[in-house]
Formats: sequence, structure tokens, C-alpha cells
Amino acid sequence: MIEQKRMAAKILKCGVSRIWIDPKRAAEVNEAITNADIRRLIKNGVIVKKPKIGISSGRKNKIKKQKQKGRRKGHGSRKGALGARSPRKREWIKRIRGIRAFLKQLRDEKKIDNLKYRDLYKKAKGGFFRSKAHVKHYLEREGIEVEHVKEKA
Repeated sequence: MIEQKRMAAKILKCGVSRIWIDPKRAAEVNEAITNADIRRLIKNGVIVKKPKIGISSGRKNKIKKQKQKGRRKGHGSRKGALGARSPRKREWIKRIRGIRAFLKQLRDEKKIDNLKYRDLYKKAKGGFFRSKAHVKHYLEREGIEVEHVKEKA
């Protein structure tokens, strides 16, 4: 029976542990001594190749779905420094582009003159403003009306 299993494994191109022999027809298998006999038994379903046992992806897929929803991103899940997940430079680019676009808009709508625009632009470049809201607050303190500036979509 062991020899037959080995021969079947070679024919079916798998390991010996994946070969299943019908216990009811064990006598028939013991009589099989050639590869042709084994092939015939495989064809008749006496000898069967067991399916591969893999690792389930269920848990992995569930976690992936949760992450897509924005879960599982707390402090305990984070690796790397503060600037590793969102680099400081990218944050600066995002912030400065918004501020500069806002300043250009104010200049185009004649809310500020070119001299004031240059002054604010330099301040923005120097990192004086934290955000666009900070620019608005600063201009209101300076006595420049910016509440009715149309936001670009």
C-alpha cells in the first residue's frame, strides 16, 4: 500500500500525504503493481489527490476593510516618526499653495494693493501664517475687509 501511494503521488505530481486511497477497495490497490494499474485506479476514483490546505484570507480581508474605513490607525498602530506618515514638506506645500492662491485672489479682486500683496507674500514665505484662516484674521486686525471674498471651488 505504501509503494502504491508513492507511485500515485508521482503520477499526480503531489506529496504522499495528499494521496487518499478508498479503504473499502484497499485489496484492489494492493494488487496494483504498475503505473498503468495506478492510473486506472485514479481514473476510477479509488485513488484521489486531496486538495491543498491553504491559509484563510478571511481575517486579513476583514482588517483590510476596516482600514479602508479609517479604523485601526490609532497610536498603537503607527510606526515611524511624526513626519514619516505625512512628510513636513508635503504639509508645507499644501498650506503655502492655499495661502498664495488666497493672496492672489485678494489682489485680483482689488481687496489689497500690490505693495500689501508683496508684503503678505513674503510673510507667508517666511512661515508667518499658520493657515489661510490666520491670514484672514491678520487682515481683519489690519482693517482689511476679507469676509466677502468668493471661495474658488
